[in-house]
Amino acid sequence: MDSEAAVVHPVGIEMVHRSRPEDAFPQNWVRLGHDRFSVEALLPHDHPFFAPVAEDRHDPLLVAEAMRQAAMLAFHAGYGVPLGHHFLMADLEYVCHPEHLAVGGGPTAIDVEVYCSDLKWRGGLPAQGRVGWAVHRGGRLAATGTGATRFTTPKAYRRIRQDVPTEGISIPRTAPVPASRAGRTRAEDVVLSETGRDGVWGLRVDTRHPTLFQRPNDHVPGMLLLEAARQAACLVAGGGGMVPAEASTRFHRYAEFGSPCWIRAVVLPESAGDTVTLRVTGNQDGKPVFSTLLSGPLVRA
Repeated sequence: MDSEAAVVHPVGIEMVHRSRPEDAFPQNWVRLGHDRFSVEALLPHDHPFFAPVAEDRHDPLLVAEAMRQAAMLAFHAGYGVPLGHHFLMADLEYVCHPEHLAVGGGPTAIDVEVYCSDLKWRGGLPAQGRVGWAVHRGGRLAATGTGATRFTTPKAYRRIRQDVPTEGISIPRTAPVPASRAGRTRAEDVVLSETGRDGVWGLRVDTRHPTLFQRPNDHVPGMLLLEAARQAACLVAGGGGMVPAEASTRFHRYAEFGSPCWIRAVVLPESAGDTVTLRVTGNQDGKPVFSTLLSGPLVRA
């Protein structure tokens, strides 16, 4: 371990692309090696959106978001990727161990180890690569994950997006499905609406949501798509829904504002007993946007 590795660095919320402190979970970081970092993060026990799930466990999507933020931190602070660059994930997989994610009376401290590999460099900076995560709580493995990411300069990003406005605004015109059926407690957190077709829902995008939209965006954020997958899984599972303890997601293209995006969910034969496995897909303008394989325990109503 070199001298830099011994230094504990604090984290500013801009390093994890958040605008509200309550939505930024990493607290500090340490370099363990050239491509390894340790990030201390706090999982809130009372977050209004990432609320506890069945049996008072931390929401797996909260853990996934903490891992994602830890990766952004590693690339910005550890490798010097400028803050103006865009962070894009092509895939994200995680496995949570709910028995080690019990919610207490205050925030839960976790250690997120970040491993970077297969890095490709451009202009002295990493342009893309793979990320691995190992999340420990009190010395016990609470979650693992992997993902593929790339960074683009603002200029390159605008070339990719061409004539798409830099800031999209979307106010839903359709009613949300009942929150309790979608695994939520608040109607404002529901991102699906009925279509009249079994197993198919319309994506509801509300750019006024304080957690899902931290700053101006020109497309639907990946976290909103993951939440849509969770809610569709709960609707198909029935009863009290399900907990997405494991997920494997591929993002195929950007989900755009202003065009209907259809979310489909189906229960797979691997489901048995108290555990359900589902495939959820999103399609827009006849093209796939994302696909997710979810698995986890059913929640008794």
